Amino acid sequence: MTAEQIIFLVVGAVTLLSALMVVTARDLVHAALWLVATLFGVAVVYTLLNAGFLAVVQVVVYIGAIAILFIFTVMLTRRQTSTDTGPSVNKNWWLGAILAVLTFAGLFSLLQGWSGFSKTASAIPSGFDAVSELGEALTSPALYVLPFEVASVLLLAALVGAVYLAFNKK
Repeated sequence: MTAEQIIFLVVGAVTLLSALMVVTARDLVHAALWLVATLFGVAVVYTLLNAGFLAVVQVVVYIGAIAILFIFTVMLTRRQTSTDTGPSVNKNWWLGAILAVLTFAGLFSLLQGWSGFSKTASAIPSGFDAVSELGEALTSPALYVLPFEVASVLLLAALVGAVYLAFNKK
């Protein structure tokens, strides 16, 4: 094993563990901090794949903006978990667990015969400019401009909702 493969396995394991902690943490602030760790692990994987631009975007946009916005929103709502007397676990959690296992088994059986795992990526040409290609893809009307704009509207709606919840008179 090379050092890069060992780093990938360690970062992958830490990312999976922190993603599991995101959905199992009882405190919302702790879940948000585990989300930051998960997103940072994804940025490290981007770096290992020689996608430096995507790694920087991952850190700046997702960790620097969205995760911090989530933490800011949680703190602004001032929900006291100690006064919450309702059940903290859904009584039908087992149904979700069964569906998750069935989905994993279905994907595993579907991908088991796929030859894409044994293929290697083709070499990148010497004059290839990934940043300009990505910019063209995000702004071209024929490619990803609509999902890009929909994501920005959803983020704006989340920000407006957070401000509304923060200043809502009870």
